[in-house]
Amino acid sequence: MSFNPHTDDDRTAMLETIGVASVADLFAAVGADVRFPTLDLPPQLTEMEAAARMGALAERNLAPAAGMTFLGAGSYHHFVPATVGQILARGEFYTAYTPYQPEVAQGTLQVIYEFQSMVAALTGMEVANASMYDGASALAEGALMGVSSSKKRHRIVVAGTVHPRYREVMRTYLTGLPVELVELPIPANGFVSRAEDLTPYLDDELACVVVQYPSFFGGIEDVAAFAEAAHGAGGLLVVGTYPVPLGLLKTPGELGADVVAAEGQALGVAQSYGGPYVGLLATKQKFVRQLPGRLAGMTRDAEGKRGFVLALQTREQHIRREKATSNICTNQGLMATAATVHMASLGPEGFREVASRCYQNAHHLAERVAALDGYRVALAAPFFHEFVVETPVAAKAVNARLAEAGIVGGYDLGALDAALDHRMLLCATELNDRVSIERFVAALR
Repeated sequence: MSFNPHTDDDRTAMLETIGVASVADLFAAVGADVRFPTLDLPPQLTEMEAAARMGALAERNLAPAAGMTFLGAGSYHHFVPATVGQILARGEFYTAYTPYQPEVAQGTLQVIYEFQSMVAALTGMEVANASMYDGASALAEGALMGVSSSKKRHRIVVAGTVHPRYREVMRTYLTGLPVELVELPIPANGFVSRAEDLTPYLDDELACVVVQYPSFFGGIEDVAAFAEAAHGAGGLLVVGTYPVPLGLLKTPGELGADVVAAEGQALGVAQSYGGPYVGLLATKQKFVRQLPGRLAGMTRDAEGKRGFVLALQTREQHIRREKATSNICTNQGLMATAATVHMASLGPEGFREVASRCYQNAHHLAERVAALDGYRVALAAPFFHEFVVETPVAAKAVNARLAEAGIVGGYDLGALDAALDHRMLLCATELNDRVSIERFVAALR
């Protein structure tokens, strides 16, 4: 039988308090057609029949060959070393959850500690937490840090080149809070945000400026100029990023960022139809008490032995809710482990090599596509491995034809704004070699 914690007396007392006679009365306000809808369900299948049906549905999916995906927009197709899956499948890691009893979770805590150390080094910051849900929630939490660190400032200004889905999550996070959210429009001239766009909002109400590096449209914008503008008005700079470009580019920390958020999916985490992913969040030491989630620290016990502990657990599960920095209640432990193994497997030189191949492949792709009649690169900024292309017909139609050839095309920017229906966001990673690029170009031609 199913577990029900309420006795008949409990339920009677609750109904009396509410002022209704029965559970049926409680739901009487909901229309009967909604409470008891007619379900048009297919006939029952045996296990074997169900497996065959699911297989037939799966065959309708486009399963491109390696290197024939040119879609990025926040989720990237990278090679994952076999080491990642092999270590991740070990029972000690695969079943690990939140280390509520740190003294018996030393292995998990050590992985978290190594993860934090690598993320801090990657972003150029002084401290990183033990992971967030994904890049979108990490950036929203980072923006909230800009507000909580100032206490008196309540305006968040978001550049128009920040990922549109991240901005949606940020709106949701800020609903009901005394925060003014200013979202700048997508720049009309070449998809590039500039520091002067901030000028009308640089006053004593500014808590933070949020930018992305590289931007959603692939451009490498002048982050140092954004930092100077934000700091000049007494605000913070929150930077959203992706880890792979940081193998070649200056870190956000070097460019003046106060808080850095990132989507860590590219670090050994499969795309998996959109999740689960892993968010990265790092900051300067002086803002550590505004950092949500948890931190793992290294210490020594009374006998001098090295051990790992949880420190600064500022979640609502650990301290009074009104004192919590966030209601983030867990971390993507398994995905963070995958990211840790991935980074450790590549090492600094391997990480740089992956970044270099992404850069070279993307620029070769841009040159080949721009040479086609009717196509041109429409991004007015340097880029890493993603860029905007103008197409001679609607990008949606281009993608449909590419799919017929077994190729996943770029992101149709018309999904954001109908005026951009002839713009496509193309991406190349280390998997898009010269052979796959030539096949893609031939299909475009």
